[in-house]
Amino acid sequence: MITEIAVLTIDPAKADAFEAAVAQAAPAFRSAAGCHGLALEHVIEDPSRYRLVVQWDSVEHHIVMFRNSPAFQTWRGLAGPFFTAPPVVEHSQVVGTYFCPG
Repeated sequence: MITEIAVLTIDPAKADAFEAAVAQAAPAFRSAAGCHGLALEHVIEDPSRYRLVVQWDSVEHHIVMFRNSPAFQTWRGLAGPFFTAPPVVEHSQVVGTYFCPG
């Protein structure tokens, strides 16, 4: 399992509409092969920044399968108009878990 973390920059004045657009796009992720979770986090220190956190089976499920699907077009059609800068995307994997809330 890998985690995609996409840093998204938007106009803070449009935050409510952006959050609604991401919620509307959630079914596109839910139906995507290899997708196991989706969360949207708002960066406290910078109201123009969000982190989209997505759990995938593999990088290929995200980069190849999802990005070449109609679901990706749905996502970008809904959320893309809010971006004021290109998203910055990284993938990570857990290499150790030392503490988790109970």
